[in-house]
Amino acid sequence: MKSLKNKMLAVMMLSGVGMMSSCSKDFEKINTNPNTVSAVRPEALIEASIYDLVTKNQTRALRITNELMQVHVTTINSDEIHRYIIRPSESDYMWNNWYLQLLNIRDMYNQAKNLDDLTFQGIARVLEAWVFSLVTDTYGDVPYSEALKGYSDAVYQPKFDPQKDIYTDIFAKLEEANEALRTAAVPASEVALRDPLYGKANAANINALWRKFGNTLYLRLLLRVSNKTEMNAVAKIKEIAETNKANYPMFASNAESAVLKFTTTLPYVSAFNSYRDYDFNGDNGLTQFFINTLNTWEDPRRTVWANTVGVSNYEGVPSGYAPGQIPERLSTYKVTLKNEPLMGNIINYPELQFMLAECALKGYITGNAQTLYESGVTNAITFWNLAVPAGHLAKPGVAWLAAGTDEEKLEQIITQKYFTYFFTDFQMWFEHRRTGYPILPKGPGLQNGGEMPARLKYPVSVQSLNRTNYQKAVDAMGGDDINIKVWWAK
Repeated sequence: MKSLKNKMLAVMMLSGVGMMSSCSKDFEKINTNPNTVSAVRPEALIEASIYDLVTKNQTRALRITNELMQVHVTTINSDEIHRYIIRPSESDYMWNNWYLQLLNIRDMYNQAKNLDDLTFQGIARVLEAWVFSLVTDTYGDVPYSEALKGYSDAVYQPKFDPQKDIYTDIFAKLEEANEALRTAAVPASEVALRDPLYGKANAANINALWRKFGNTLYLRLLLRVSNKTEMNAVAKIKEIAETNKANYPMFASNAESAVLKFTTTLPYVSAFNSYRDYDFNGDNGLTQFFINTLNTWEDPRRTVWANTVGVSNYEGVPSGYAPGQIPERLSTYKVTLKNEPLMGNIINYPELQFMLAECALKGYITGNAQTLYESGVTNAITFWNLAVPAGHLAKPGVAWLAAGTDEEKLEQIITQKYFTYFFTDFQMWFEHRRTGYPILPKGPGLQNGGEMPARLKYPVSVQSLNRTNYQKAVDAMGGDDINIKVWWAK
């Protein structure tokens, strides 16, 4: 087995990316002695891979998503993501790390297949679908069918696949995962305990829980492409959520949500554990949109997420302010969030309820949209271990708009869903690009014609080291620009 360093070099060559750091830190060393280790077992790869993915996603949520989507706004005048200016260098970080972990996930799958281990074949397929969805939803057409083959097949300049084809194969992988996890034998406890999402708390049920994770993710991605009739996504949504739901179990409670629950003890610490307080919340303030919406709802999550101004007020500042007009910070993130276990969210039960509410509203399924919406609202609060205030579902802004238009109801659903994505990779931004909601105020300093960026540009290193295939992808998409919509958004 080649060393991890050689694998990193393979990733670097196949994707045309720069040098990357190791995928593990403070975890058991993997492949350090090729003279004694002939093959790494699949369970040995899962801890470091999930940890790296979730923590890297955390940092980009703080750096990019929360700025674009008006959770907070920077008070550094030269940092202009909140003005819709995204420098090309922002593209490299996640591309590099996502592809590195995809290589580890593919190794996990291959080793599991060699061992006839259906549990880890299924887990690997769920992880691969999740990460590739992040890659393609961020950039558009990306290396897929020829990706991850630098080490195995000497493919160092992979072609870029159309996003439609990527989604089609992601769905096939999720089908494979569902079937593998349905039939897999329960792994030995010492193996299951290596799973940081479910194994440490519920080792006997990891197959069932990963199956629910995969199918809940399946619904997220089907809904994302549901306006593309050629994908037949609406029919599949109905099958998963209604006509054949026994074969596609999804989350049934907050406890089943896919969350990497951080501790304050290495190795499972948040990405922000080592941040100075200033690095976490010293150069940003929560926005008027974010705080005012929570204030209107009298939402108890304020007490966990935000500091007060004075004794008891929560106040936000405007995003998209004009250059030089830096506002005074008011409410900021609570520093306790740096080590909050729930900040490792990947996909949760409240999100599922809001997805089902949208499906019911649009007639994809026959459920009651109001009931599902109210379940989402309630569980979004209890997810944070908070009590739902008396009469909360009747409050202005929260109460279901029974007499409203379908569009007004959709706005309600997506706006509530926005808050379930708190520090969850790029999901707020993806959903805004899909639906246009929540409607964000436009500050006077916005650039880019006041238009929300539709994607990130490809990394500069990819442009130079995989030039021919890069150019083919750019021509197919209509350009390499932050305003070029990805396939599912067109």
